[in-house]
Amino acid sequence: MAMNDIYKLHLESIAPGGDALGRFEGKTIFVEGGAPDETVICRIINDHNTWARAEILEINDPSPVRIKSACDFAGICGGCNLAHINYEAQVSAKENILKDSIARIAGIQSPLIKVFSSPPFEYRNRMQFHCFRQNENKKDKTRKFGLKGKKSEEIIAVNDCLVAVAQIRNILRTGALSIPPGKDRFTVFSKDDCFLNEGEQSRGKITLLGKEIILDASVFFQSNCFMLEKMILELRKAAEYADKNLQMADLYCGVGTFAFFLHDLFDNVICAEENKTAVSIARENLKGVNAEFIALRDTEWQRAVFQKSNKINFAVIDPPRAGLNIKLAAALAREMIPALAYVSCDPASLARDSKILINGGYKLKELMLFDFYPQTSHIESMAVFVK
Repeated sequence: MAMNDIYKLHLESIAPGGDALGRFEGKTIFVEGGAPDETVICRIINDHNTWARAEILEINDPSPVRIKSACDFAGICGGCNLAHINYEAQVSAKENILKDSIARIAGIQSPLIKVFSSPPFEYRNRMQFHCFRQNENKKDKTRKFGLKGKKSEEIIAVNDCLVAVAQIRNILRTGALSIPPGKDRFTVFSKDDCFLNEGEQSRGKITLLGKEIILDASVFFQSNCFMLEKMILELRKAAEYADKNLQMADLYCGVGTFAFFLHDLFDNVICAEENKTAVSIARENLKGVNAEFIALRDTEWQRAVFQKSNKINFAVIDPPRAGLNIKLAAALAREMIPALAYVSCDPASLARDSKILINGGYKLKELMLFDFYPQTSHIESMAVFVK
């Protein structure tokens, strides 16, 4: 097999990252823009010893789940890499990827996955835009910001985004938005009557599950509030595995969202987070609550969290895509907190950390898929562990 070789392939499934997977004489080939159960003519664009990557030249036998994307920027914008298959097939593909990751990397059969679906469009409350440089060549000179292009650093002057909530879609149509001076990129957030923009008013309150919580557009917050509410309700159920007379820990707490909605179930809470701005907002959100805040890197939590208390009975862990650092994962396994809820944005790192926890004496009790990002290959999940 060599670069530019052309093959006829039957595509089997969607692989992590969103490419379709096919095989030729035992070699795995990843095909961008492919769909499950279809036959394509493709050209090799990247060849390795055990796998290759290819582009579609022609679709011989289209997949039954293939659809025409409704977006005018499909294939140009880098955002929605699964918009060419129907929503039910997207969710099914993500469920299979999650199940396979747990089996292949953690080495266990996962429990039945509980799946939570989202509205497939107009779900995204939080978006990051990229600013055009002054001398950048673009067709629409009135546009000052856009979205990253497909597999490139090019900025696309989009005038709509089907996955954005209505107010953000309207901003894209009109281009009417203040740009933060000196920034290459900035974030906006919109929900109900609240609109936050790094360039102007960045901090405000939104209502989730009937309660007001403070957030800031410059600090991470989940991008799909509809799904976030569903996850919070499941976290409250997961807390049933714990002794509520003791304390809970919210690790990688951000602005304290999970602690804010769970603190009433416990005597007190510990919130740990590296971002000091996020911690200051978490203090505001948990004002009046019996809570301790730790603004340190996760490499220091073993000392700051676990050595201060041996009474943590429930922990919510929401790490970045890379997952837990090895020392923290080992500390969690060693401390044997009775119940853990691990919120993940990457099945591979979740599976790797699950193996450490299981080898340390935990059982994977529940596994859930929350489709926070329809039309994309991003996978959000939650695993509940009990000792």
